[in-house]
Amino acid sequence: MHKSNMMRNIVAGNWKSNKSINESREWMSEMAEKSAELPSDVRVMVAPPAPYLASLSEVKPSNVILASQNVSATNSGAYTGEYTAEMLAGCGVDFALIGHSERREYYADTNEVVVDKISRCIEAGLGVVLCCGEPLEIRDAGTHEEMIAGQLESALSNIDDVDPANFVVAYEPIWAIGTGRTASAEQAGEMHTFIRSWLTDKFSAERADQISILYGGSCKPGNAEELFANEDVDGGLIGGASLKVSDFSEIIKAASQK
Repeated sequence: MHKSNMMRNIVAGNWKSNKSINESREWMSEMAEKSAELPSDVRVMVAPPAPYLASLSEVKPSNVILASQNVSATNSGAYTGEYTAEMLAGCGVDFALIGHSERREYYADTNEVVVDKISRCIEAGLGVVLCCGEPLEIRDAGTHEEMIAGQLESALSNIDDVDPANFVVAYEPIWAIGTGRTASAEQAGEMHTFIRSWLTDKFSAERADQISILYGGSCKPGNAEELFANEDVDGGLIGGASLKVSDFSEIIKAASQK
């Protein structure tokens, strides 16, 4: 697979609300053992549950980037139950997932909240994985590109440029998450190419070419290579298949340069 910028390749694991703290530490130990055999041209990221982040930052392998599954839209203050971007950065976290479909659907992460969360991350020097995606009814109506463009336009409305080392887009067809359904490699490629084109119009061709765009819909070892074969699919935001190091490692290898 040819990529103009090899470090566009990223495989990020989103554990969601899974694993005990001991299981999380075991995962990190197993990943450390496999580190030597993993390709050097793929950035590896993992987003464990928030209570484990500070502890895992002290035991994670050096080649694993630690991410948070969420971040507060506010700074410090009287916000019970929230954790700020600065708190995360202080705990050894490098990135935060923002706008994941589950956050949008279940926890009222509106487009406006997404904007605030991105602002807080930028202020704290925290990298952003911006998630976008469409539900089945939008896909069936044929308005999925309009919806994705709207999400991106809203999220980046106040931003003139981004640092591609600290900004990632993850496309997640919501109808293919946790359902066992997967968008075809062609469908995934079309949407990633559309997003790259949108980023070109927003920033520049040079900047858009540097930004990693990840696929986030039921990617597993069996279909990763086919999904990643498209020039504009730079890796994956992996859910269930990231819980086992063996599966996750195979996906990382699939994202490597051919």
